[in-house]
Amino acid sequence: MLTPENRERLRHVSTATLTTALFKRGFRNTFMDGPRRINPGPSMVGEAYTLRYIPAREDLDKLEGFKDPAHPQRAGIEECPPGHVFVIDSRGDPRAASAGSILVARLARRGAAGIVTDGGFRDTPDIAEGAMPAFHARPSAPTNLIRHHATDLNVPIGCGGVPVYPGDIVVGDNEGVVVIPAHIANEVAEEAHEMTAFEDFVMERVQAGETIVGLYPPTQEKNVAAFAAWRQQKGR
Repeated sequence: MLTPENRERLRHVSTATLTTALFKRGFRNTFMDGPRRINPGPSMVGEAYTLRYIPAREDLDKLEGFKDPAHPQRAGIEECPPGHVFVIDSRGDPRAASAGSILVARLARRGAAGIVTDGGFRDTPDIAEGAMPAFHARPSAPTNLIRHHATDLNVPIGCGGVPVYPGDIVVGDNEGVVVIPAHIANEVAEEAHEMTAFEDFVMERVQAGETIVGLYPPTQEKNVAAFAAWRQQKGR
């Protein structure tokens, strides 16, 4: 289980740094292809709660279906636990909306950490005004019923070409979304925290005019010592 301390650490590291920490552990396919943030702001961190769509079928997907409270899309919005990220497998198809502003607002009101789809959302100007992080491939006005049939809740899915298992840790920033397997989330958070401190140190040195040779990576002992002194001075 992700500790509160490491959850907070993940709010302050980039998805770029996280992908490197995951690559060190042999995980190459962790950054979603497609989903980008609608409303830039603080990072999103939360456990994955998933919804899977398959292609729509005309005799099944009609507006009357939304009257059923057990409809998986509607039920998922009401069941997604607070602090979780609602992740939708739309098969990379943004030709119809995965959800709209009312469902996103309800999810936010219930305390979700964010929402992600590899398809599209409708009512994106309204979603952009909200505080809850929302990621999609592009705006899409048509209702989901035109292209998507909601089937399963909280099962393994693919989103943006990345496997997402319920409970995986989903982190999103203004660059995109990365998925961390739940069983290594704490160690990845701790390493990414350390990496971020070092990268901030390197950036200061580079902006001051220093070469990256021997500094990034730190192959010279003087730079290792300088980083240790910098951390002590900065309290990091």
